Amino acid sequence: MKKRKIYEGKILSLSVYNITLNGRKVKREVVEHRGAAAILAFEGKKVILVKQHRFPLGYVLEIPAGTLEKGEKPKACAFREIQEETGYKARNMTHFLTYYPSVGYNTEAIHCFVATDLTKVGDLKLDYDEVMSVVKMDFTKLVGMIKAGKIVDSKTICAVLTYAAKKKLL
Repeated sequence: MKKRKIYEGKILSLSVYNITLNGRKVKREVVEHRGAAAILAFEGKKVILVKQHRFPLGYVLEIPAGTLEKGEKPKACAFREIQEETGYKARNMTHFLTYYPSVGYNTEAIHCFVATDLTKVGDLKLDYDEVMSVVKMDFTKLVGMIKAGKIVDSKTICAVLTYAAKKKLL
């Protein structure tokens, strides 16, 4: 296997791999990403979401999430991100799903957590390039918005529907 990095950015890099697969020499372009933590946060029956500007799509309603810092564990990232993006601190953070949103060309794994026992501790602490606000929504309404195609974010869809299936809410 031969790897050539052709781009190095803030949150991802792009490499070209020359590999042998079933005796054939093939080339694979791979987006390399440290991974992310996503949080399905409950305040009673309400889910805490963020309405975030996602260029080039515009504003998207999604669960809070963020990229793992170098060497950071997914659970630590989840605790950090919920507080930064919503101003809430979670006492309980339980992992329930890891998935790969773009298998075949991307190494990103998204680690999904359920956060409960929330306390409002301050304002949002956003990066310079982040534009978002907090939205609270009933879980049933959120599932309905996913079914109606009004939620387009994959981590939100995967986390909410997996949680609902595991809790037999669907």
